[in-house]
Amino acid sequence: MNNLSTIVSRFRIQGTVADIRPLGSGLINDTYHVATLEATAPDYVLQRINHAIFQDVDMLQSNIEAVTRHIRRKLTEQGADDIDRKVLSFIPADNGKTYWFDTVNYWRLMRFIPRAKTYETVNPEYSYYAGVAFGNFQNMLADIPDTLGETIPNFHNMEFRLQQLREAVAADAAGRVAEVRYYLDELERRADDMCRGERLYRAGELPKRICHCDTKVNNMMFDEHGQVLCVIDLDTVMPNFIFSDFGDFLRTTANTGAEDDRNLDNVNFNMDIFRAFTKGYLESARAFLLPVEIENLPYAAALFPYMQCVRFLADYINGDTYYKIQYPDHNLIRTKAQFKLLQSVEAHTPEMKAFIEAQ
Repeated sequence: MNNLSTIVSRFRIQGTVADIRPLGSGLINDTYHVATLEATAPDYVLQRINHAIFQDVDMLQSNIEAVTRHIRRKLTEQGADDIDRKVLSFIPADNGKTYWFDTVNYWRLMRFIPRAKTYETVNPEYSYYAGVAFGNFQNMLADIPDTLGETIPNFHNMEFRLQQLREAVAADAAGRVAEVRYYLDELERRADDMCRGERLYRAGELPKRICHCDTKVNNMMFDEHGQVLCVIDLDTVMPNFIFSDFGDFLRTTANTGAEDDRNLDNVNFNMDIFRAFTKGYLESARAFLLPVEIENLPYAAALFPYMQCVRFLADYINGDTYYKIQYPDHNLIRTKAQFKLLQSVEAHTPEMKAFIEAQ
């Protein structure tokens, strides 16, 4: 705790630190709850930023500051109550920035949101809440005046991901190309259509907007009455197509099986989750969405299992250099499961289109 207390002392906090202990089980950043002695002082959340993933920490924090500042202004204009629980608040450090570099690691401190919790539950009810919350998040940021950078360049760029796959095939570093030819052929057969977003963007028909780019149920905070307070985990907030937030949520939550399910009979696209999330999303996002964005939501639902299939397969061909594996063919099993999910999404596309048109 002593070292962490020294880090906290670099930030302009209220109150006296009483205790620091690990918080949550995040996969990217190390997170701690900082409790204060005084009843009148807030508690805080301390995070060590993973700068192996987020290499430009100054840009990362600049993005987050712009987003939270704009949301706070919108909430104030709306006359919202309890604003400090509805938007993240970052604490300045001695250097005037919202992060501190201790010569080895980057740290940031934010106000702890009291009486709030997250859920891991994936069902239609919480999928609807997620649709409303992430749609509203995009809606509030639709007119943000700041220019945000890409915290992870080409994160959801389909053309870039296909280029990585083709380079892996050309190198065939692990000698695995021959055994996966079926999947390579199937992915290439769909490649042109799956790069539709990038083509529409270049044609000036599809805008990039400020998106969350990591739309999970547990990236929302709920109050004690079960109402959504705010969207959290803003590290990946950056310009992208709205397809990122829509499709990525459905890839993980609407899959009836596991991401690495060996039994492909378990893997299907759950239309109840799709309907609930889409209903909530359109309720809060329709005000700013263009027709081209709405009509391509089924494409977004297919794009993300396709993209993840491409990424898993490229890693398998490269000899498993990126994703952690638990057994030798783990990335191949993941590839097969994502491809089965893609096929199920494709089978449900007419039904998805009809549902969207009826909203």
